[in-house]
Amino acid sequence: MSVEEEEAFEHTLLVVREVSVFKIPPRTTSGGYKCGEWLQSDKIWTGRLRVVSCKERCEIRLEDPSTGELFAACFVLPGQREGSVETVLDSSRYFVLKIEDGQGKHAFIGLGFGERNEAFDFNVALSDHEKYVRRENEKEGGEEGDDFHIDIHPAVNHRLKDGETIRINVKNKSTSGTGMLSAAGLAGGASVAAKPAASFLAPPPVGAGKIRSPLPPPPNDTAVTRMNPGNRSVGLKGPLSDLSPLELWTGLQKLHYWLLEFRSDVDCTYRVNDSSDEK
Repeated sequence: MSVEEEEAFEHTLLVVREVSVFKIPPRTTSGGYKCGEWLQSDKIWTGRLRVVSCKERCEIRLEDPSTGELFAACFVLPGQREGSVETVLDSSRYFVLKIEDGQGKHAFIGLGFGERNEAFDFNVALSDHEKYVRRENEKEGGEEGDDFHIDIHPAVNHRLKDGETIRINVKNKSTSGTGMLSAAGLAGGASVAAKPAASFLAPPPVGAGKIRSPLPPPPNDTAVTRMNPGNRSVGLKGPLSDLSPLELWTGLQKLHYWLLEFRSDVDCTYRVNDSSDEK
């Protein structure tokens, strides 16, 4: 493929207006590079960065922002990203690039971004190129595999022929279930209609609509006087003859409440005795 054809397939993935390039010392250990060891006096260039996808190869180009002249280039081949672009250990904004002159010579330089989001976009652009190359390879491999693919499972026609029928046997469920619905009396409509549920409440007594007071109204009640104008007060004989009608009515009311409390106490004692006898 000629140079003109390669340039026709170029696709720019990222452009950063200003980056810094540093001259870095040789790596003394196998652990990695640290940008804290780079000095500001080691900055050798400032310019524009472009990430360009050239079919399977990705190029990181450092260019002059005004003239577009190429300062250096880093070539990232498929599966060799770690050897061409390496992150430093103490920062997310600095990288180490392996630049080549196209004649077999290479060198390592330090690359620094001014903003953290620019460094993040730089990593994303390299990952997008790797995904693109992987999809293209899978597409080519799938087209080649389709030519030699043989279907060993013939198609089966599951449609019914003329005159064929399907019979489905459904078992009848018993109405005498023991589940939650049957316990609630909802197991089946037939069983409910045949045997209605027993009522848990006794019927109201006759004359329940009339509410009677446990005590007669006081003697001086004007409502009673209007209802029974012919009634007259009955004279009392004995020790209660000195009491006024109001005092007599109040005493009867207290006596009534005392009898009710006495009756409840007697009922409780009777129930306790019955329970102890049963035990």
